[in-house]
Amino acid sequence: MNILGLIPARGGSKGILHKNRKLLAGKPLLQYTIDAALGATELDAVVFSSEDDTLIELAERSGVRVPFKRPKELATDTAKSIDVVLHALGALSEKGEHYDAVCLLQVTTPFRTAADIDAALQKFKLSNVDSLITVLEVPHKYNPHWVFEAENETLRIATGEQEIISRRQELPPAYIRDGAIYITKTEVLRDKKSFFGTRLGYLLSDDSKHVNIDTMEDWGRAERILSGESLE
Repeated sequence: MNILGLIPARGGSKGILHKNRKLLAGKPLLQYTIDAALGATELDAVVFSSEDDTLIELAERSGVRVPFKRPKELATDTAKSIDVVLHALGALSEKGEHYDAVCLLQVTTPFRTAADIDAALQKFKLSNVDSLITVLEVPHKYNPHWVFEAENETLRIATGEQEIISRRQELPPAYIRDGAIYITKTEVLRDKKSFFGTRLGYLLSDDSKHVNIDTMEDWGRAERILSGESLE
């Protein structure tokens, strides 16, 4: 199976000015993801997608290929990630490069490692799934079996069950996607315009090193992770 590692990053950002090239512990944010991707042995190719010349130059200096420039209309706040991926596949196809699946690696989750990427890809290749994502376990107090929705001034269990599970030990594990790794077959991306398909696999991430950087509060968490400070 021929798998493309795709790192997308645009020049603009609302929450943090020039976030993708901002220095985190002396290194541009995008560098963390580039280093992990280039260190992964299960990826057949790694390319960078951006409309921003400064980011493109940073990426090329870091050793990652930038075989095309992303159109500006795919670098707005409202642009969809699926369209960015489809553009990359189309641009590479025109150059004679074809891939069976894409591993999307977002710059805003900088602490996934080359080993994490390889573990996810190995599980994806061995599983009968359309796609695989990394996830975090939901704390029991937020488990969907203990979550309520309002309906006509009353509450009902979000899962649709009639009786609430009373004991924490009886709750089935629940997960949320953490944004670090998305692996999807190319046919699903193109035919369904979806990252998930019908059968979705998962790999559990380490919560102690997870951050998805959208705000300065997230940035502070990233700095504390790198410094070894307690996150409590």
